[in-house]
Amino acid sequence: MSQLALFDDQTPVPQGLRTTPDFISRTAEKELIARIAELPLAPFQFGAFEGKRRVKSFGFRYDYTLQRMLEAEPIPDWLEEVARRVADFGGLPDDSVRQILCTEYEIGAGIGWHRDKPHFDKVFGLSLGAPCRFRFRRRDGAKWQRFTLDAEPRSLYLMDGEARRVWEHSIPPVEARRYSITFRTMKR
Repeated sequence: MSQLALFDDQTPVPQGLRTTPDFISRTAEKELIARIAELPLAPFQFGAFEGKRRVKSFGFRYDYTLQRMLEAEPIPDWLEEVARRVADFGGLPDDSVRQILCTEYEIGAGIGWHRDKPHFDKVFGLSLGAPCRFRFRRRDGAKWQRFTLDAEPRSLYLMDGEARRVWEHSIPPVEARRYSITFRTMKR
């Protein structure tokens, strides 16, 4: 596990945020990017709005129009081994990952401030292709506490506890094409 970078004001690392560099090899990264590029990616739909990023869900997907979880295509074989390794990183049983989201970010695409839907429990993210700034914030009276994680290619993060339920997160517009795979467990 690596030490996380802090803002100059020494904002603490959000409780429940863990990361590790080089979770996968460069070869595995290239293979995963090629697999994602072959998927029928569709623009992210947020109700009537369309995001700049393109996505494909497996296991389950959240429908923003219906405001509920729906079943999606089963998790493909080529993602199962990575999902098992992700679960192991989180100290979870092999079959804990129930939802996977593959995302392609074109230059200039990002994600606004949010928390993942409450249907999900632990959230893991595997960064591929290019780095990004993964920002966190939480209210502290009239101000915000802020923390930034530099998500390097091939690194994995886990959001659990306060990092998952109290802090919001976002990704500012990326400067190079980036891919990510989000692995989620479900609340029981």
